[in-house]
Amino acid sequence: MTQAVKGTVYLVGAGPGDPELLTLRALRLLESADVVFHDDLVPDEVLALVHRHALITSVGKRCGRPRITQAGIHALMIDSAKAGQSVVRLKSGDPLVFGRAGEEIAALRSAGIPFEVVPGVTAAFAAGAALSLPLTDRKSASKLIFCTGHHAADKTEATPIWAGPLPEDATLVLYMPGRDTERIARELAAAGVSGNTPCCAISQAATPRQSYAACRLSELAGLTCGPAPLLLLIGRAMESLLDSGDVGEAADGVIAEAVRGVVSAGE
Repeated sequence: MTQAVKGTVYLVGAGPGDPELLTLRALRLLESADVVFHDDLVPDEVLALVHRHALITSVGKRCGRPRITQAGIHALMIDSAKAGQSVVRLKSGDPLVFGRAGEEIAALRSAGIPFEVVPGVTAAFAAGAALSLPLTDRKSASKLIFCTGHHAADKTEATPIWAGPLPEDATLVLYMPGRDTERIARELAAAGVSGNTPCCAISQAATPRQSYAACRLSELAGLTCGPAPLLLLIGRAMESLLDSGDVGEAADGVIAEAVRGVVSAGE
């Protein structure tokens, strides 16, 4: 069994929340690392898998809570690795999808610290599995687009959620959309997206608290969304949710099985 190496930093994806969706590589690193620096969104059920003698520190930066700067996170990782400790930087979802991994990789390279990136199940795939909803379809959705509603704090002017026409055969996945669904609907409509386009907001995907709601883009401003973390799916692939009227709690306790089914079907 491969264990965490002293003096090395591992950028590890914790997945969307269900411990059953961790990769074996992620689990082995959590069981053997000396230090774990984790995001706020990583649940206690995943942290419970960390070696009992490891130092576990939250470096989350969610709104309304004490903040640590990104430079501070870099310093923690680098100092711990230089002290001869094996370090896991545990990120929710996949570390390379809207996870500031680029900044952390650059800092580790600059400091001469060896590192490894360990992928995780990103929220979009867990959400699709929870809803039994393929994000692509050869008849209606041949494109999959990821974007975020969150921008760096030092960005002087927020860019629109989407600029230009959205391809009719695309599924748009909006990470961290925030609560202003009226603005999102307005910007997408201004970009030429049809008001008849199906939308789905899924809250806390792959956890026992997950819920979702679906509507047309023209109704998005009035959609009641669950608490963060929130994901917004937009496109014709969501049509079946509106056709069935099956809106509410996603099937509890079957997320890992659903993901395994999706993977098996693609083999």
